[in-house]
Amino acid sequence: QVQLVESGGGLVQAGGSLRLSCAASGQTSTSYTIAWFRQPPGKERQFVAATSWSGGATWHAESTKDRFTVSRANDKNIVYLQMHSLKPEDTAVYYCAADVLHSSTWPGNQYHYTYWGQGTQVTVSS
Repeated sequence: QVQLVESGGGLVQAGGSLRLSCAASGQTSTSYTIAWFRQPPGKERQFVAATSWSGGATWHAESTKDRFTVSRANDKNIVYLQMHSLKPEDTAVYYCAADVLHSSTWPGNQYHYTYWGQGTQVTVSS
C-alpha cells in the first residue's frame, strides 16, 4: 500500500502561483502513476494532471495545461503540481492519487486510482 499526503494549499490572489506537493510513502513502486485531481465546491472531482513515477510521461487536462505543470522531485517520493496564473475558478480541494496503470490507460479517470491523499484546499480570491 501507499500513503499520500498533500500540502502547499492556501489562499492566493488571482494571478498568483502555488506549488502543491504530494508526498508518497509506504510500499511505493516505480510502476505507479501519480495524478492530481481537484473538486471545486459543489462540483464533481475533475482530473488535473498526472505523471508516471519515472517522470517519463506526463498528462495535463486541457483546461489547465497552459498554467499547471506536474513534475516529480529527483530521488524523492514527491510529486508537484506547479500552478501559475491562478483564477478564482481554480478554487477547489486538490487531491493526489496513485495506482498502477497500464501504459495504454488514460490517467484522467478517478476510478483508476486506489490510493488517495486527504486533499489540500486552494482558494483563489479575486
